[in-house]
Amino acid sequence: MSKPVYDVIVIGAGSVGVPIAMSLAGKKLKVLIIDSFPSPGQGNNKKAIGGVRATHSDYGKIKISQRSIEIFSSWKEKFGDDLGWIFNGYSFPAYNKEDENKLKNLMKIQHEFGLNISWISPKEYSKLVPGICTEGLQGSTYSPDDGSCSPLLALHAFYFKSIEYGTKYNFNETVIDIKLNSNKITEVITDKGKYSCEYLVNAAGNSGKEIGEMVGLDLPIKPDCHEGAITEPVKRFFGPMVVDMRPAEGSANYYFYQNNEGQVVFCITPAPPILGTCDDSTSVFFPQVAKRMVSLYPRLANLKVRRSWRGQYPMTPDGFPIVGKIREIKNYVHTIGMCGQGFMLGPGLGELIARIIIDEKASDDDKILKSFDPYRDFSGMEAFK
Repeated sequence: MSKPVYDVIVIGAGSVGVPIAMSLAGKKLKVLIIDSFPSPGQGNNKKAIGGVRATHSDYGKIKISQRSIEIFSSWKEKFGDDLGWIFNGYSFPAYNKEDENKLKNLMKIQHEFGLNISWISPKEYSKLVPGICTEGLQGSTYSPDDGSCSPLLALHAFYFKSIEYGTKYNFNETVIDIKLNSNKITEVITDKGKYSCEYLVNAAGNSGKEIGEMVGLDLPIKPDCHEGAITEPVKRFFGPMVVDMRPAEGSANYYFYQNNEGQVVFCITPAPPILGTCDDSTSVFFPQVAKRMVSLYPRLANLKVRRSWRGQYPMTPDGFPIVGKIREIKNYVHTIGMCGQGFMLGPGLGELIARIIIDEKASDDDKILKSFDPYRDFSGMEAFK
């Protein structure tokens, strides 16, 4: 019996894999996605909090995120699906001179890349976030072109659009081996069948390292655990995502925003990192983050929390994804190590991977890919990750 043959096989039906399939199938390629879960977005996509920002510290992330914002924000007008998108913006308030100087220095780079971001005074910031603690507040960056939307609504809109374009999905199926011949992938073997393809894309999220090992690659990816939570919906009372950069015992930073439905969504960055893929919520997270949030913004005190959850950031040593073709294998492409930003990078990366595979790269794609180079030394670090 002959093996099904595809132009592209994508491993992983999540925040990155589904937009890749949508972009490839939109270019008339025959695409198969293989995922061990029973439906799309059941890995870390459904655990994302929904923030989407272009205010990074690096050209590649900035440009990819800007394109993602264009896709998210125009989707309803183009295709009719409401993704819950709002231009609520991002803010990084500074409560000491050191953070103020870091943010202002970063803004110089961000302005060079064309980002709409400014420094606003404590008085101006208090209008955006009424009732915010002003003791020690030096001011804040504010980027109104950043925003947020529902990871669940967005992923499913992309999923159905990719099916409309012809993508085939094999759920409840796990890749167990990948065969090579003369530095080319010839066969993808799962627990249910065997397939051939012209290109294989690794978009496997937490399992990206394991997929790489199947083709002899040792990828520097270690998932670490982050917890988040969401409140009941209330009338909108503040604007942007608030990122408090100040470290405290057990955490490097935390952040929160009010989504399009009025729910406040919040998350913390543990310090030191909690490595692994355990999805169990803890009794530590909520008391830890709630104390910090209410101290910063007392108006949050009376909100009722509906639920909390735990997900993973597949991390690289420098906080940047690993994306692009590799030298060792002719028809293999990395899209892994998203470092917790797969949702915001996914749509833009989907188009980039499609351009790579059909060999129609845009004029700045090589510059973008330099940021994600699989062969970099991983010695850098993104500012304010």
